[in-house]
Amino acid sequence: MDLKKIIEEQKMSDFPIGLGGCRLSENHFDSCGFDMVVFDGKSDSDKIIQFNNEFVLIHHATFSETQSKKLLQYDNLQIVQDDSWDLRMFLSKIKEKRNSLFTDLAKNSLIESLFCCQKTRDAIDTSDVFASCWQKCASYYLADAILSLNHQRLSPSHNLDLLRKLEKSLINENISVIEQTVGIQRTTPVLLKRMLKSTIGFSDLIEQNNNSKTIQQKYDFFVKNSMLSDCYFYLGYVNKENFVKIKNTLNRQQDLFHILKIAFDIDADSNLLLQQAALIQKSCNDLLVLLRK
Repeated sequence: MDLKKIIEEQKMSDFPIGLGGCRLSENHFDSCGFDMVVFDGKSDSDKIIQFNNEFVLIHHATFSETQSKKLLQYDNLQIVQDDSWDLRMFLSKIKEKRNSLFTDLAKNSLIESLFCCQKTRDAIDTSDVFASCWQKCASYYLADAILSLNHQRLSPSHNLDLLRKLEKSLINENISVIEQTVGIQRTTPVLLKRMLKSTIGFSDLIEQNNNSKTIQQKYDFFVKNSMLSDCYFYLGYVNKENFVKIKNTLNRQQDLFHILKIAFDIDADSNLLLQQAALIQKSCNDLLVLLRK
């Protein structure tokens, strides 16, 4: 890939840039794109471009970043340009505190999961249609926490496979809770096709950056390779990431439930949702106790 040409076309020549993402790992899929991180200090939304039949996701970043989730995404960056050496120094600092960042991300994910469990119960009490959406988010946050506790970098299209490969431990016993509550046992080709259409529609509404093209590409790869459960988990994770972006304005966007009902493959059974929320809550509390030891 001609990185210099991309940098010139996107007018990024004056900034430190790193290349990252799962495409650089040994276990990447053909459907994986390239993540280019430009440290321009901007807070602009991610931009997706297509270059020579490959997708490139451009992230805007700052050296003052403090969120552990983002810092860990920068951990494996390959430096593309860094005349000032600021990026080298920044990556060195991340490497020094890598373990503590994973712990912090795990703790934050567990807290978010507990928050989503409570939102599930509150939504059921008030007959809020988004109760099932909150429960799905709780499951995915628990998955994030377990992966982080195992020092695994989060990657939506690889997360389920990473969970499968984790060794047995007291922490990883909680993976069974994710399997029970996220819904992968419901996976069928017909269901995935319906979920894809709604997931793309939701992405276009919230992200508005052509991420729908990469979603389609990953779906095609998963289905072609008979990785149906991985596809289900991936689509749900994408919806979770977009759902939490609008969590504070849901009361003004009730109509989104119709697209999320299919995108998330949600279940409206209140008793089941309460049981699932209770399972997730117990796992989160157990893991928080282990973190304090």
